[in-house]
Amino acid sequence: MTTPTTRATAQLNNVNIGAVGALVEAIKAEPGQADTTWRASVVWDGGFQTTTAIRDFPPFATDEPEGLGGTDTAPNPVEQLIGALGSCLAIGYAANATVAGIRLDELRIDIEGELNLETFLGLAPGNAGYETLRATVHIESDADEAAIRDLHDKVIATSPVGHSLSRAVPLAIELA
Repeated sequence: MTTPTTRATAQLNNVNIGAVGALVEAIKAEPGQADTTWRASVVWDGGFQTTTAIRDFPPFATDEPEGLGGTDTAPNPVEQLIGALGSCLAIGYAANATVAGIRLDELRIDIEGELNLETFLGLAPGNAGYETLRATVHIESDADEAAIRDLHDKVIATSPVGHSLSRAVPLAIELA
């Protein structure tokens, strides 16, 4: 039987906390279910344009700005990467706030980073990726400062994309 508190919490922040709770219970019962594999397929469309397909969702485009030789019809890969980080953090805030009973009135995450194009363009050896990334989280809520700080700490500690970007991830790129 669902208690009034559970029903109210399930509606908080428009998060289906019941689905998350069911997943938690399933993984507790069978920890092997926590190991998952995610996939994407990318097709080159000519120039610097690509189309990415993920599960059954409509494919989405990638391009480069005109200054980098593209046609600027879509975000480029490094923009999508920081967008993925922001989305992952936002999902973490929504889920963890809901579990903690915190109503979020507004949430915005601004992300920026420095990237030097010399290595990408073959002009110098070094890091072709971001040198630094900074995310600034803006939360509007009636929760007190301590609850928001605890929420923030929990999200940072559990973000899959944040963790992937903050440590070396083994990467194998093979030619078929």
